Amino acid sequence: MNQPLVYHNWSSGGGSGVLNFQSSLTGSFYGTYDLHVESPLSLTSNASYFSVSWKKNTTSQSWIFHHILKASPNYPWLTLYLRADTMSGISGGYPWDTCGMMQQMHRLSFLFCDFVPDMQVPVSPNFTVIITLDVIQIGGPQSQFDLIDIGGCWKNNGGTCDGDIDSDVTRYVEMIINPQTPSWCRPDSLDLCPPYHVSINGTKIYREDTTGFPFSAYHLYCSPPNAAYAESPAMACDPYSNPQAQEIVQLLPHPEWAIHGYPTKQGDGWVGDFCTWTLDVGGLSNCLYFYQVP
Repeated sequence: MNQPLVYHNWSSGGGSGVLNFQSSLTGSFYGTYDLHVESPLSLTSNASYFSVSWKKNTTSQSWIFHHILKASPNYPWLTLYLRADTMSGISGGYPWDTCGMMQQMHRLSFLFCDFVPDMQVPVSPNFTVIITLDVIQIGGPQSQFDLIDIGGCWKNNGGTCDGDIDSDVTRYVEMIINPQTPSWCRPDSLDLCPPYHVSINGTKIYREDTTGFPFSAYHLYCSPPNAAYAESPAMACDPYSNPQAQEIVQLLPHPEWAIHGYPTKQGDGWVGDFCTWTLDVGGLSNCLYFYQVP
């Protein structure tokens, strides 16, 4: 797949000083994967299009991001992520270093906003995210939208990732809030379910328990392709959409996730349901199944 055309409107702001956190700050980038498109590129063209713009909320000192993503006949399957990394260096097998944005923002926040000096980058299970979401328009039943995407990397033996793409595994947790996205995890498709679910009271419910397992809480689960002892039946994750092996847990709104502040029913957080969520991201990720060698 070719690299896209990307156009960057560099961040700019008012106020004095190189980084004035009390001032407005705006910027954006946009582009397309259809390389034949000539400038000026627009959302109304027949080509793929993506755009991310940002601005500083000078009242709350938080950030407002606006995302647009449109597929095209040549590129019908596209994904747009807004990432905030807690680490620097190798990140999930991708051929570039991450900058540790959350660490950098912590240092800048302390420098400019007089935050407490012992503030630490969040680590599961003590990791809460507050996000205000307004889904304005969607592209139909095939459009997936993650309320939040959690990504991490560790080897199947629990070791730290070191850049070895044969043994590193990127792990993802995603909650899809498009109410038209069905549950592929079903009693007749156990290979698309995690081996067990941890209930609100901490009890493990195995997927073979077809009356107790909350199938509708999951869209799908897939195990790492390099999992030597994956529990049968198992479906390995797509080996082509990531430079290294990956493990994916995709959730759907369900009462089981209420204890962590996540949506509990289809339609929560979708078009017309403008909402601010306080998500116990660490608590959620800490109770989900992830593959490890026996």
